[in-house]
Amino acid sequence: MPQFTVENVGLRRLAKTIDHSLLRPELDLGTVLEGVRLAVRYDVASATVRPADVRQAAELVAGTDVMISTVVGFPHGSSATATKVFETEQVVGDGADEVDMVLNIGRLLSGEDAYVLDEIGAVVEAAGGRTVKVIFENAYLTDERKIRACELTAEAGAHFVKTSTGFASSGATIEDLVLMRSHSPAHVQVKAAGGVRTLDALLEVMNVGVTRIGATATETILEDYKARTAGAASEEPAGAGLGGGY
Repeated sequence: MPQFTVENVGLRRLAKTIDHSLLRPELDLGTVLEGVRLAVRYDVASATVRPADVRQAAELVAGTDVMISTVVGFPHGSSATATKVFETEQVVGDGADEVDMVLNIGRLLSGEDAYVLDEIGAVVEAAGGRTVKVIFENAYLTDERKIRACELTAEAGAHFVKTSTGFASSGATIEDLVLMRSHSPAHVQVKAAGGVRTLDALLEVMNVGVTRIGATATETILEDYKARTAGAASEEPAGAGLGGGY
């Protein structure tokens, strides 16, 4: 696995690792849409918006390389499967490119693996080929359950395992990210959410195999990179492209 540093990572590689998060319930619509404009300005991977904001956000990113991602079953994962499927169909119809779903935490803890597997699979099917990220909410899980969630995510055909919603008592940890990467097949990517707020923290998670993060500190992270590399010959060193991730 390549080791990323400020000197070799490149601005585009950094930016395309970020889902700019706009999920807090107290955000008014104007603030959300300004956040989407920020995501476009920095050319990140996606702006992650609340389901009700997808249609207007999608209009703002039209013609750019920035996607719209949104959430399903958020933040507790306790909605019925049919509800999650309906949510997925709704946001896809409104223009979402990616869906971050919270698995049913209670059913996972109960050992009801078939329920969890079928639900993830139903959301993947409803997404119609769009990227699906499965949120575990690791703050509530033992390592055994985290590993099982990785296995079920892969079996159901989802594309990412994701640590957390950002609304529980803790978010991403290096230990959890290493665990999730080591127990997921190569084609399933890892997203860190909750606590990655600095450039150094982003590089640290990238170096254990993370290819996407959820971040509210997007501007701080990328401006720090620009400041540290000011005067460098190139923002995108040879061979530092997107690779297999985002």
